[in-house]
Amino acid sequence: MKGHKSIAKNTPSYSRTASPILVHLHTERRFYSIVVILLVLCAALSPYPQLAMWLGFMLAGYSAVANDSIQTIGTFISSNHRYPWQYLWLYIGALFVAAIVVSWSLYDGDVSYQRLQSKGLTESPSEFSFLQLAAPVILLVLTRLRIPVSTTFMLLTSFSGTLGTVTGMLQKSVSGYFIAFFVALFIWWLFSKPLRWLQRGEASHLWTGFQWITSGTLWYLWIAQDAANIAVFLPRSLSISQLIFFCAFIFSGLALLFYMRGDKIQNVVDEKSNVVDVRAATIIDLVYAGVLFWFTMVNTVPMSTTWAFIGLFAGREIGMSLSGFHGDSRWKKTFSLIGKDILMVGIGLLVSILLAVTVNTTIRKEILELF
Repeated sequence: MKGHKSIAKNTPSYSRTASPILVHLHTERRFYSIVVILLVLCAALSPYPQLAMWLGFMLAGYSAVANDSIQTIGTFISSNHRYPWQYLWLYIGALFVAAIVVSWSLYDGDVSYQRLQSKGLTESPSEFSFLQLAAPVILLVLTRLRIPVSTTFMLLTSFSGTLGTVTGMLQKSVSGYFIAFFVALFIWWLFSKPLRWLQRGEASHLWTGFQWITSGTLWYLWIAQDAANIAVFLPRSLSISQLIFFCAFIFSGLALLFYMRGDKIQNVVDEKSNVVDVRAATIIDLVYAGVLFWFTMVNTVPMSTTWAFIGLFAGREIGMSLSGFHGDSRWKKTFSLIGKDILMVGIGLLVSILLAVTVNTTIRKEILELF
């Protein structure tokens, strides 16, 4: 009884009566203090392009990787929780540096794998607005709220010169969702018994090695698709010193991310069925890597890999339910998880479009002409 009394005594009295929003703001007051400081910094540096582009890059670099970590290295973190975070970080960090250097070497200083060659994105920005710099900060807030938004829409739409570019990105992203959904549904429904057989007993060390390979492949394919979200603030051709800073900053940011084990947004992966088992994580990564590889080959139009990721998990959950993996009791939770994920990416898309319309005069004019 004494223990219960002491807990109640130490609990702030307002937390039992205040709204959840106020409780959240109080609990996360340090984080939101940092957000305010970053927004003030964005406002102060936006008139100075040379400083603004590097501030935008650093904010976008951490926020994009932190939010998108759930879809690329989320299962890697979940299924390798027994290993020291330093091992995971060095592996993923080294792959990132290698992938960026390859793009820089092949495409004359371009680190985006030519994803910024779409109409409206070919020229590096010569000036920056406050909202363009603030977009990665907004993304940080959404990440803290465990909302898996599309970093492609959040960070690229405010720079896209035409509505056609945004439409092309949206079409490719929606098709990515449905292709990933039906591929995952087919695999986990039709092959549920063999997949279940594969996951019997303890996993051998060979599975761990295979999972590291598939996770590394998936990570590389994500970089090929989404490095544009980070590089959009910078010159389209980086010098050697700019390349070194680019790689060093993201490499350091990955250390923080792995130290926090993916932070709060990792819950989006952890709440799904059976992702801790290294064999399940390997199969997820392998299927997702196949989907991203297909879209990498289609064209260089940027797409939301988040939408493909959400579609993959939606199809997987339904496929497992259809196969009887969960039993009858799981259907309600399955549709609840799918609906929540769709709602979250929808919120991110809405915020991105509002940012694009507010910042980009060309897009705003084209939308007004439609009506």
